[in-house]
This record gives sequence, structure tokens and C-alpha cells, in this order.
Amino acid sequence: MNNSEPGFGKKILSFFINEEEKTEKVIPAQQKTALPVPSSPGSPAPKNDIPQDERQKFIEHFVQLLEKANLPGPDYFEYKQALKSMDQLGLSEEKRFQAAWASFKAMANQSDTSILTTSANQYLAALDKDRAAFLKDAEKALNDRVGSLRDEHKKLQDGNTAMSQQIADLQKKIDDNNNRLGQISGEITEQSARINQNRDGFEQTYATFTEQIKTDLNHINTYLK
Repeated sequence: MNNSEPGFGKKILSFFINEEEKTEKVIPAQQKTALPVPSSPGSPAPKNDIPQDERQKFIEHFVQLLEKANLPGPDYFEYKQALKSMDQLGLSEEKRFQAAWASFKAMANQSDTSILTTSANQYLAALDKDRAAFLKDAEKALNDRVGSLRDEHKKLQDGNTAMSQQIADLQKKIDDNNNRLGQISGEITEQSARINQNRDGFEQTYATFTEQIKTDLNHINTYLK
């Protein structure tokens, strides 16, 4: 697909977003529209209640990622567009996939379904690579921001154990340390929740995109032999 054509990002978004599920508008870069939570067969249930703006952020992220990974010439995305155009025809799933393939063959002058599986797998590879990089960054952020706080927490606790055995003039220092311990506990909870929520939002959105493509690949391999 030619990603220079107007509305290319919006087309990708429409492949994974059900129009009837749209709830609110956001205005991301490149004038793209990312509205609802994606819906696809086989998507896992959310682990946590992720805020809508978090979900929309990752939806837009994946749309832009797929735009950059787009291959020249007709491929999976053209087929996906043809498949989506069959939604309102009342056809069975098998008939929709076959009719979309007939339309794609005529448009792209292709007769081998490997053009679909190869390109779809390349998009999956791009998503997988992005996920690996994201999880690595998330883990590093968790270690950097929370690990040092945990180390400080332990150090102060050990210090309190020692200082509690000393004379009364150390009591003020012990009290000051206890106050800091309370603050650190709150910071650990806040930072951990924020990073884990961000990671869960990414994972849920990633699962939606990859499950949709995997489902389509399964149907392509089943129905288009």
C-alpha cells in the first residue's frame, strides 16, 4: 500500500476499530483520528481498567508504526481494505475472505496468497520488535525509578535498627528517617502503579493488533487455499 496517499493512517485505524464503538475524539499528529478501544475476535480481557486516553495513545502509536512499516505495492492492507468492504454484504466469514481475495487479485494482478501472508507476517514482526523494545525500556524505567527507592528504603530501615540502640540524642535522626520511609513507600506505590498501568495499556493494545492480524492469517490460510 502507498502510505503517501491521504488518510492512510485513518485507513489502518479503521481496520482495527469498529465504528459503532467510537466514544470520544482525540486529535493526534498527522490529523489522524484514534477514537475507541480496538475490538477484535480472540483479544484477551484487560488485566486492569486502563484509562481511555492511555488506550488511545497506544492505538495511535501502533497506527504510526504500521504506517512506517508499510511495504510498497498491494499487500495485506489492500486485502484488509477489500475484506472490510464486504462487512455489510451479509456473507459468511469464508465467503467474505474469498470474495475479498477475488477483488484483490483483480486489482493487484496477483494469484498467490503468499503476498498476503508474507506482508502480514512482516507487519507482525514490526509489532513484535516494537513490543520488545518497549518492554525493555519499561523494565529499565521500573528498575531505575523504583530500585533506588527500594535500596534507600532498606538502608534507612537498617540504620534505624542501629540508631534505636543509641542514646537519646539520636532519636531526632530516627524520627526524620521514619518520616522519609513513609514518603518512599508512597513513591514506590505511585511509580510502580504508573509504570505497570502504562505497560498494561501497551500490552492490551498490542494484543488487539496482533490477534486481529493472526486471526486474518488463519482465515487466509484456511479459506484461500
